[in-house]
Amino acid sequence: MPEDARSSPIHSISDYYSAIQLRADRWSALRETAEALARHGSDGRGAAKTIRRAEDLFAALQPIELYWAFPGIYAFDHLRRHLEHRNFDDLDHSVRRVTRALTSGAYRRRTIPLARDESEVDDIEDESTLPLEARALARPYFEVLVVDRLNEQQDRWLRSSLQRMRRPEDQFVYEPVIVPSLEDALIAILFNHNIQAVVVRPGLELKSHNTLPILTRYLNRVGQDEDVEALAPGDYGPELTRLIAKVRPELDAYLITDRSVEDIAGRDLGRCRRVFYNQEDFLELHLNILRGVAARNKTPFFTALKEYSKQPTGVFHAMPISRGKSISRSHWIQDMGAFYGPNIFLAETSATSGGLDSLLEPHGPIKEAQELAARAFGSKQTFFATNGTSTCNKIVVQALVRPGDIVLVDRDCHKSHHYGMVMAGANVVYLESYPLNEYSMYGAVPLSEVKEKLLALRAEGKLDRVRMLLLTNCTFDGIVYNVERVMEECLAIKPDLIFLWDEAWFAFARFGPTYRQRTAMACANNLREVLKHPDQVKKWEKQQKKLEGAGDEVWMKTRLVPPPHARVRVYSTQSTHKTLTSLRQGSMIHVNDQDFKGEVEQSFHEAYMTHTSTSPNYQIIASLDVGRRQVELEGFEFVQRQVEAAMSLRRAIATHALLRKYFKVLTAGDMIPEKYRESGVTSYYDPEQGWTDIWQCWATDEFALDATRVTLSVGGTGWDGDTFKTRILMDKYGIQINKTSRNTVLFMTNIGTTRSSIAYLIEVLVEIAKDLDDLHDDASKMEKRAFERRVKSLMEDVPPLPDFSRFHEAFRSEGSTPEGDIRSAYYLSYDEDNCDYLGLEGDIDAEIEKGREVVSATFIIPYPPGFPILVPGQVISAEILAFMRALDVNEIHGYRPELGLRVFTDEALARHAKGCD
Repeated sequence: MPEDARSSPIHSISDYYSAIQLRADRWSALRETAEALARHGSDGRGAAKTIRRAEDLFAALQPIELYWAFPGIYAFDHLRRHLEHRNFDDLDHSVRRVTRALTSGAYRRRTIPLARDESEVDDIEDESTLPLEARALARPYFEVLVVDRLNEQQDRWLRSSLQRMRRPEDQFVYEPVIVPSLEDALIAILFNHNIQAVVVRPGLELKSHNTLPILTRYLNRVGQDEDVEALAPGDYGPELTRLIAKVRPELDAYLITDRSVEDIAGRDLGRCRRVFYNQEDFLELHLNILRGVAARNKTPFFTALKEYSKQPTGVFHAMPISRGKSISRSHWIQDMGAFYGPNIFLAETSATSGGLDSLLEPHGPIKEAQELAARAFGSKQTFFATNGTSTCNKIVVQALVRPGDIVLVDRDCHKSHHYGMVMAGANVVYLESYPLNEYSMYGAVPLSEVKEKLLALRAEGKLDRVRMLLLTNCTFDGIVYNVERVMEECLAIKPDLIFLWDEAWFAFARFGPTYRQRTAMACANNLREVLKHPDQVKKWEKQQKKLEGAGDEVWMKTRLVPPPHARVRVYSTQSTHKTLTSLRQGSMIHVNDQDFKGEVEQSFHEAYMTHTSTSPNYQIIASLDVGRRQVELEGFEFVQRQVEAAMSLRRAIATHALLRKYFKVLTAGDMIPEKYRESGVTSYYDPEQGWTDIWQCWATDEFALDATRVTLSVGGTGWDGDTFKTRILMDKYGIQINKTSRNTVLFMTNIGTTRSSIAYLIEVLVEIAKDLDDLHDDASKMEKRAFERRVKSLMEDVPPLPDFSRFHEAFRSEGSTPEGDIRSAYYLSYDEDNCDYLGLEGDIDAEIEKGREVVSATFIIPYPPGFPILVPGQVISAEILAFMRALDVNEIHGYRPELGLRVFTDEALARHAKGCD
């Protein structure tokens, strides 16, 4: 066999998590094989094996290329005939051009001729090397899926009919992909990220003839509750449009039907933009397709800001930097202008007129941009924020929570929520997450913990004061709630409960079908439909009869059904800038509250005014507008690639013998206790069994693990997480990460992560492991013992994570429930006479031994883990002290080592308790 053909073995399909990666690698392998055949011919040594390899690659690509417009099924068949006729030079030339066009994206900008006589010069340029201006001027390309069973003649006629509709003034250019069945259509929209519109014609079949497992498993994304087998053929089209809206809600669907208007009227057609009745009006269809994509491509505020920057304007207002005047006239800061370029300053203004808008009272392009964002993210209202999700959290809490309201809060949530409780005057019930002591991190709050607290408050007659449940979804470490189940069961106990889901790290999830089902807005919309369904009354009444007179222990064990009169009141805060395209601090508040208009709108407006600057950054607002456009048009593709990159990283570490010696990627089994994993899935990849289809666990389990967050145990290296992050990854290799624990570091992939980035990270980890091996080879006996002691300290001698102790009685209300008035404790500490300092070593132990209840006067927040282990008014327990002493972190906010812990004096507590009485 020629050396070239041996260099890249064909990997098994089971090695691939993604059909996208499989397709790319198969084309790359075909290019190498075709090149080998062109170089050595059919008479060379091993040529027969090389030809068989090429035939195998064509056979592997055949079922895949059905779903893509480039190179197209007819061009693909032409390439295969080159092989059959032994035209190896032509095969090599054409395959090379296809692979380069696929890799560079050149096919999106122009027609790629494959025949040698049409392309003597190999002029396919890489899209990434083109100037930004050239790429911005190119007409965007997309693909249109047509679903119909056609013979070859009909297929060619349909393609040419659509092509004839193209006009020079068209804003976009598209190519058709034609598949015969409903199942093929579902595979196509979940496989081909170029598809932006679907045309459903009356001749479609139900079943796909494709049996490739990596493709047919896409059908699992539709869910197992869809009974399409019983449909009549005439119902396939309407059903497909509904399913498209379920799995890819951003896509435009067009239904061509021969059914009567009466038969179609009232049917759930998803996001079907238009129904065509018995006609082949290709121009009308073409214009509708372009109009639909244009609606998503629209950026009202970004466009307005660009237009404003072109206007000649005299500035007699604030901001000398506006239009760059203070820079262009300077003798000393010209480097700033050179670094940023002119446009950012031309677009910098404090004006709200001239085509612009006010973020505080939007009536123009900002208002429209927020409405488009609501559509994209599935909310009823969306509000932009230019100072981060910390502010978004405070806005929502202040708008909804009144002094004295009880709020159930995830204790290890972001600090902004704790401060929000202070500002709102809430009585806080802290919820305990399950601990992962081995890795010095918390998981998430079990549903049983939430139900237990709600039922206890009901028993005390305080349910009317319970206002909100606040949880983090997903957590920093990637634990994702079963959001719909949590809301259903909580509403069964408290039908008007408000939910605030902190999705700071989860904005991207809306645009992946697997992830979307656990987002706040998707679950709120589903819950609305569930509560409206006629069967809901029967289900609820039946369960109520069973629960009549039952104790709390029965309620705890029962999968509760929400009453049909429950109110859906759901809020989500998202750091757009963390996981999608936006400038830093660009965030959004998404609202899906049935009582927003009548009860909340005014208070929300006041809270928004309170926390939002009167001088918001227009560049941030414009980036939110553009980021929304991106996710509506290519969010599916980018999220798909993000997950693929993370899965590649997981597989690479799991299968590398040297890396496994020092590192371990934590799996779902490591981070989620078995009782919360009903599916039984322990790992997304097993070296012996291959990939697990994650859809099942995401659909059923109480908690799921976000695969895009890769937690790596590094204790085996002898370095703690913070040292590994700073001294090794950042200082030595320039790799940036955020979160660490005592013995782990967290790698987060995002929509900008590339396969090259993953490859570099793997190279770095291998180099670190080799260096450690070399050190051990040369280490003395004592040095080896010291290393083993460090590893044992990091991996075994780990301090247990403390639970929330309790609020001191001075800050508690009557009864046995645990809620505490964090606001009064917070402000009580403003008077220095009410506080004292106790040293962490010795002083505080002596006071506790005397029987004194020592109470924290401030927030104590170690980094990591980055959440309060003490809040104002909390009794300091021995477990908390032991944890603090065992911490080996550089930052503990609120703690002053030279003074000790700030605590309340007994006299201050007594006076406060007496004043409350």
